[in-house]
Amino acid sequence: GRQPQQKGAPGAVPQTPASLQPGDEVVTEPPAQKIVNKKATFSGLDKITGRIINFDEEIGETVQFGALRVKTDACYTRPATEATNTDAFVEVDEITLQGEVKRIFSGWMYAASPGLHGVEHPIYDIWLTDCKEPQQTVATAAPDPATKPPPPPPPAQKKAAPKQVQQRPPQPLPPIQQQQPAPPPPPPPEQRPGLFGIPGFGR
Repeated sequence: GRQPQQKGAPGAVPQTPASLQPGDEVVTEPPAQKIVNKKATFSGLDKITGRIINFDEEIGETVQFGALRVKTDACYTRPATEATNTDAFVEVDEITLQGEVKRIFSGWMYAASPGLHGVEHPIYDIWLTDCKEPQQTVATAAPDPATKPPPPPPPAQKKAAPKQVQQRPPQPLPPIQQQQPAPPPPPPPEQRPGLFGIPGFGR
């Protein structure tokens, strides 16, 4: 009856501690973080000439590429602590030969997967390549998590302690020196303490 007590799946042992590491708790928060950018960068292809043109445009601005007008409503990137995921909400209109405006694309473009949601046009192709000039983070406005991912939970206590220790030693020294010269000045008891600095001022 001892055999059933033995653990026959040693492979499951390393998995459980890995899922309980404190670092995994931090990973659950960042997916909601999106950094808002002021500009979007696109590449445009003229299929007839084979030329590729790179152009930037500000959010809300409309840029004309050939017979297409490209407008970006939003461009998001992710913090450095996360996997790269650059996407933008783009509206593309075609100016027909008759001068009419025809909406040929409206949706999200992903820089990592240009062909996932692409502009379908016989002559032109446009895809998102990057976002520029980060403005703010939607989930958390603090830039600290991007620069220092691991520290959050434990190091907070370690950081606070050394700062206090360094500040304490210089503080007690000056007060001791200030207390010594302070008592001697007022020799005459009759004069008020506020006038002792000017002897013989009144009479």
